[in-house]
Formats: sequence, structure tokens, C-alpha cells
Amino acid sequence: MAKEEKEKSRETGSGSAGKSAQYTSENITVLEGLEPVRKRPGMYIGSTSSTGLHHLIWEIVDNSVDEAMAGHATKIGVLIQKDGGVTVVDNGRGIPVDLHKQTKKSALETVLTVLHAGGKFGGDASGYKVSGGLHGVGAAVVNALSTSLVAQVKRDGKVYEQKFKIGKPQGQVKVVGKVEKNDPEQTGTSITFYPDGSIFETVEFNYKTVLEHLRSQAYLTKGLHFIISDEQAGLTYQYYFEGGILSYIRQINRNRKAKSNPIYLTKTVGEVAVEIAIQYTDDFEERILAYANNVYNPEGGMHVTGFRTALTRVINNYAVKNGYVKESEKLTGEDMREGLNAIISVKLPNPQFEGQTKAKLGNPEVRSAVEQVVGEALEIYLEEHPQEAGKVVEKAILAAKARLAARAARDSVIRKGVLEGLALPGKLADCSESDPSKCELYIVEGDSAGGSAKQGRDRRNQAILPLRGKILNVERARLDKTLSSQEIKNLIIALGTGVGDLLNMENLRYHRIIIMTDADVDGAHIRTLLLTLFYRYFPEVIRRGHLYIAQPPLFRVQVGKEFQYAFSEDERDEILKDLLQEAKEKKQLSKDKKKQKEENVADSGTPASSDDQGTEGGEMGEVAGVKYTIQRYKGLGEMNPGQLWETTMDPKSRVMLQVKIDDAEKVSEIFEVLMGDEVAPRKRFITTHAKNVKNLDI
Repeated sequence: MAKEEKEKSRETGSGSAGKSAQYTSENITVLEGLEPVRKRPGMYIGSTSSTGLHHLIWEIVDNSVDEAMAGHATKIGVLIQKDGGVTVVDNGRGIPVDLHKQTKKSALETVLTVLHAGGKFGGDASGYKVSGGLHGVGAAVVNALSTSLVAQVKRDGKVYEQKFKIGKPQGQVKVVGKVEKNDPEQTGTSITFYPDGSIFETVEFNYKTVLEHLRSQAYLTKGLHFIISDEQAGLTYQYYFEGGILSYIRQINRNRKAKSNPIYLTKTVGEVAVEIAIQYTDDFEERILAYANNVYNPEGGMHVTGFRTALTRVINNYAVKNGYVKESEKLTGEDMREGLNAIISVKLPNPQFEGQTKAKLGNPEVRSAVEQVVGEALEIYLEEHPQEAGKVVEKAILAAKARLAARAARDSVIRKGVLEGLALPGKLADCSESDPSKCELYIVEGDSAGGSAKQGRDRRNQAILPLRGKILNVERARLDKTLSSQEIKNLIIALGTGVGDLLNMENLRYHRIIIMTDADVDGAHIRTLLLTLFYRYFPEVIRRGHLYIAQPPLFRVQVGKEFQYAFSEDERDEILKDLLQEAKEKKQLSKDKKKQKEENVADSGTPASSDDQGTEGGEMGEVAGVKYTIQRYKGLGEMNPGQLWETTMDPKSRVMLQVKIDDAEKVSEIFEVLMGDEVAPRKRFITTHAKNVKNLDI
């Protein structure tokens, strides 16, 4: 069993069975049909990739969370089954099963087969005042995109069930049992679904992805008990956080040096409930996690705008009032937010999201509500905690000084490019193509690899920029120090985008930027340093899909004159096995013993062009009279230009990994652990993952 993650355990009782009578089919409003979902699934779940697949779980869970936020559920269970299905169960009121007047079907069937049918439109007290689900879309979309779905409802002492295939009911709702009197869960809903493999790229759920998402849901809803199980792995985690988002902010900052205690602000303005947790650390980045009705808004929205406006005003007023800065030297919002970590959670009756996946909140009333709450509560907090306030203001002042120094350094880099007639770095071997969409920039490690890459490349559209040694770890440096590195300056000038607040992605000179380092520990470190640089200063390069990692082969396997490249130890062994088998078959087919002997002699040595093929110094062996050579490439410089082209740079045969950001919070945390100042978290990470490391060169 995995370790149970709980702040406080407690027994959870049944949902409010007594209130279920007020929640009937009359609370279910129908807007339109279900037909478009299978034709354009991306419109409803974002994509048909692994992200979209997991979105199915989120939609069903969101409906259960809505029950919890309405005060009718205390427990949610999620089970990933061995056979590929997922079951989500809650102890809420249970979806109504009586006849719906408008559709002439049961309310359960209506909710699961009709878009925009749910208890979230009517606006009365028996439905939902606050909802994070897809407003009746979620359950129907999941049903439409599943090969089969089974819904079970506990209500009025009975257990009801209805089955579906590809969104179509396989019969009416029927009673399949009764709720036992000693059952602690007297009411509730259970949904089991099997994603349609003809629609999704993969139908395998990732347990860690589910855990991460549901942990945030547990933080955002105090007292809600989650139980998440993976039947295949035999793992179960439980989440229950009494502290809510205060616990959440402590969890996020557990590997960072705090500059202040967590600040908690909460108040309801009109119909908008605002809950905010703030904590400053010694980092240089701003991190804001924004939620509306427990739904994460990666692009922020009105709640974030209101928060930033009020934060800047309150801290500036405090700084001027207490003599930290003059009225004419007010700090900027950027200065205030350096090292800021904040969780903003708002709950409101009718959220207006931009896009089906709710990336951004658009309600204008939320901005004024958040601005009012932060303006009033933060001002009182700073006055009552002068020491904490002083640390926050001093960090902002230090950030302002660093900002001015960074601007000077940045302008110096840009000015240098202008004064030199936009001259590119001397080590850059540029390409002749002028269309950025056709151009590639290879960032390579060292002059040796750079030399091979320059000779082996396609000069028309492939540019090469060699780096000398390891660049600065920018995770531990502000922009002014970052720009003191000549190698980083060269890279910025080569990219053409500028940096900092003058960054302009439209000026990017290459639409494929490829990190190509050696397949050893130093190469991996350099690659990580470059990834850190791009993530912290050029995240849009990653988001737009411009950043790649080259995959040079680790081995060259040769039997006789035949050779192939391998990218892993397993592939090396498989290739060697196949080539040896082919060689044996050739021997058996040979009728001329003299010719066979000559072939054996040829097989026993390296080809005449061995210097060109790069087989010298490799591991040599013999199996059943057939000799072979295996060369391990530890550095790109060990390959001649022709080999580097055909294995790593030729678009027809190369293998590259595209760098993506699927979970910004998780990515940021990993960079902090691996590249930050704190040693203990890094040690824990290494200890945890040491057994999974392959091809480790000591």
C-alpha cells in the first residue's frame, strides 16, 4: 500500500438523504442534443490525447465536487480498474431518476445523454448555486466518448441502474437492489465508464496524474475526503486537508525558503466567495494558481487581475506610508510579485469561462470582489504584522534594484547587436534560409561536436551554435547576472527575440531549436541547464512547440559489413541478435567453402573504411564463429560528420523529442528541486529515482 496522505483522518457519514426529496427532475434543464460530441471531441475535452483522456475523469469528479460544495457530499472515490475502466463514486444526493417533463425520459438518462442538461441552470436552491462541472455537459460528453458506461444511483432506499453504449441507453432505469440500513452511504452516485479507443490516442490512465489533480481538489474543498485507487498496481491514496488552501500553499513552498508566513484572506462579497493564500519566498519567479469553483484556470482571468491590482496598491501605500520608498519612487507590480506564491480560489453562481476547458475566467464582478477583499484584508494584515510587512517590502525594493540592473544588462545585449549591425555571434554557423519556419538551430556541446555538426549539416536551413562548457544555472540567478554569461548572450542574440519585458516571439529566427548534447552525465547536465534557461526566460518557445531535444544513438553495432545504430541497451541487444542471425544464415546458404572462408576472414576484421565508420576502440566479440563490434558513443565528437548527419540531423531518419509543458506547477517544482539552492530536496529526489537510472557513466 502507498503511504496515505492525510492531514487529519475522520469517519465520513452518508450524504444528506433528507434533502434528496428537494432535488428532482424539475431541477434538470435541457438546452440541446448530444450529436456533436463524437464528431468534434476536442471542442469538449480539449484534445484526444492523454490530456483529453484524463479530462473524462475530471468531468465526472467535478460533478461530485459540486455536490460537496453544495453541502451534500463528504466523500469521493476514484478507482482505476484493471480492465481499463474508471469508477467515480460519491455520497451525495444521487442523480434524480424520476421522469423529466421536457424530455419524457428519466432525469438520469437526460443528464447522461443530453448536452447542457443538469441541475446547474435553474438558479433555485435545490440545484447548485456554485458549480465547477461542465454545466451538464461533462457527464453526457463522457458517456458519448465511452464504449460503455454504467450509472448507479442510491436514492430513497433503492439502488437504481442504467447502462449505455457509445452514449446510447441500453434500456430504461431499473431498480437493481435496495440500500441496506447499515450502509453508511445511504445516497450517492456511481459512474463507471470505458473510454473509446477509436477516439483517444491512448486509453491508459496515469495514476500519478490522477493523484496530482485530485490532491488540488482536496486542498480546495475543506473536509472533502478523497480515496484514489489503482487496481492494477494495488495502490490507494487518501486525501483530506483540514487547512484547505493554507495547507496547499505550505505544500507548494515546502522546498523553498520562505520570506513570510502564509497570509490567509477570505470574505464573501455579494454572491462571490473569495479565498486567498499568499506566501513570499526567496525565489525570483511569480507563481499564481487561480481557481474558479475548484476548476483550475491556467490563463488566469478577472480574479487574477483584481488580485494583482490590489496587491500593488496596498503594498505601495504601505511602503510610502512607512518611509520605505518615496511617493515618486513607487514600486511596480512586477517588483511586488517577485517570489510571490499565491492561491486564488473564488466560488460564484454563474462562472463565464473562455473556452470549453475553462482556461480563463471572464466574470467582471469577480475582479471587483477580489480587489475589495485583498485591498481591505491585506492592508489590515500588514499593519498588524510590521515585521512580516517589512520583509515583503524589502524584497520588492531589492527586486526593483535588480530590475533596473537587468534592464541595463538586457539593453546592453540588444545594443551590442544593433551597434554590430545585428551581427550574430562569431561561433554561430548560420543557415542561408531566411524563412524562420524552415530554419533549425542546433545548440551543441563544445567545439569538437560543433565542428562535426557544421560539416555534416544541411547548410540551407540548419544553423549550429556551439557552447563552451556549462552555462550558468539561471534557476539561482536574476536576469542581470544571467546576462553576464557570454554563452547565454550569444544564444539570445542568435534567437533574435530579445529577453525580459522586451521579449518578442515574432522575431524568433528559428522555429526548431534543438538541444544536442553528449549521451553522458555532463551532456545531461548541460541539457538540463539549457532547459532551465528556456523554461525560466523563454517559456513561450516551449509552449509554441519550438524546442526539441536531439536523440543521438548510444551504440553502433557492426557484424561484417552490416551495421545499425541503437538508442538504448535493449535496442543494441536486439540489433546484435538480428545481425548475428543474418550472418549465420548467409554462411549456411554459401555453397563455396573457399568463398565462405573469405567471407569469414572479412567478417573478422573491420571494414577498409573503419576510420570513416568510427568503429575503432569498440567492444569486439564473437558468437558461433561470427565476429561483431559494438561502439559506445559517449560524445558527439566521436562521430564523423556523415554519421552525425545520418543518425541525428537528417530529417528523414533522426529521432527528436519535443519539449512540452503539461503541468506548469509540477515542472516548476522539478526545476526547483534539481536546480535550486536547497540540497535536501535534491538528495531525496536522487535517492528516490536512483534505481531507475540507466546508462549511468561514473
